[in-house]
Amino acid sequence: MKPEDRSVVRRTTPPPSETTPLVTPLFPSVVYCAEDADALDAVYEGRAGGYSYAREGHPNASVLADKISWMEGAGQGVMTASGMAAISAVFLALLEKGDHIVAGNQLYGRCLRLLTQDLPRMGFEASLVDASDVAAVEAALRPETKLLLVEVVANPTLRVADIKGLARLAKERGMIFVVDNTFTTPRAFRPFDHGADLVVHSVTKLLAGHSDVTLGYVGARDPGHATALYDAITTWGLNASPFDCWLAERGLNTFDLRFQRAQENAKALADHLRGLPGVLRVLYPGEADHPDGALARDLLQGNFSHMVSFELDADRAGVNAFVRAAGNIAFAPTLGDVGTTISHPASSSHRGLTVEGRAALGISEGFIRVSVGVEDIDLLTREFTAAVAAARRAATRPETREVG
Repeated sequence: MKPEDRSVVRRTTPPPSETTPLVTPLFPSVVYCAEDADALDAVYEGRAGGYSYAREGHPNASVLADKISWMEGAGQGVMTASGMAAISAVFLALLEKGDHIVAGNQLYGRCLRLLTQDLPRMGFEASLVDASDVAAVEAALRPETKLLLVEVVANPTLRVADIKGLARLAKERGMIFVVDNTFTTPRAFRPFDHGADLVVHSVTKLLAGHSDVTLGYVGARDPGHATALYDAITTWGLNASPFDCWLAERGLNTFDLRFQRAQENAKALADHLRGLPGVLRVLYPGEADHPDGALARDLLQGNFSHMVSFELDADRAGVNAFVRAAGNIAFAPTLGDVGTTISHPASSSHRGLTVEGRAALGISEGFIRVSVGVEDIDLLTREFTAAVAAARRAATRPETREVG
């Protein structure tokens, strides 16, 4: 045999096996080989299962999408490269030039930017309204309104959308009803059970749970919508990484346990913060003092999830003192991690808005958002007590206060 005949490059034959792996294998391959052209035709035409090119699908994305779809009760679902990619795929797949979007005014900052700055350049118009007020939403509708987008619980003020009322309105007017279920997750709320047409997630957050993947998901009730979404994701290159899908599936195995512990901690932390001097208000869905408390209790049935927001009586110096004093709590613009994180919307998620724009949403300089994790609750209450006290001390020094 000639030396060149001994090359092992791409001479791969999987060994035969009568057993299967317990854990989903990672499939990093970009391409998948077919026996011949007829076999490849059968895959592309849906007459046979299989894959061809990773941008068009791969096993890790299929496994993860199937699991989330099962949790959500979706007909079909597909993974995307991020939560924003999932939102973008909905617009790219289902809208035409001249279509109008109505969306909640309490959305993630980048989503607000997409709606108000980027989509208008492409010929789409958007109106932002209070999603807890069905009458206000109805007043914003136009003959060309095609799509209604809301978050069940909004970022970062934790306002609650009237999902039931909005679903009825969307059905009456023939609109596509899209619900972002990232904050609540299917453990607390299943939008398809209440009339949603599409459900989106930033899987990066609580579903994956460990801040080591960037992923999104969109599920559809209608097969036609599902096909359009798949085509848009494939064409625009919004597809998810096999490695991230593999990690997220692993994280999903502990999701129920993490959700329950984090939710219990969030309730306890919200109660604790209410008693601290220097805290002006605390926002936690379902509580009597929440502006949408009755709506939250009706929709969420006691599962108010892991997010808490509150407002310090503090300027930027006080906020900085708070963050530095909470030394064991990560200050990071994310949520859903296994550990507790704090973020400051004015300098992160909503920094693109003017001071007046943030104020209209109820986001002051002292506004803090907490994604509560699974730590011991005594540790969390000690950290937040010390941090709030530090913010108060900073606020009492005249040289730290803003003038005018």
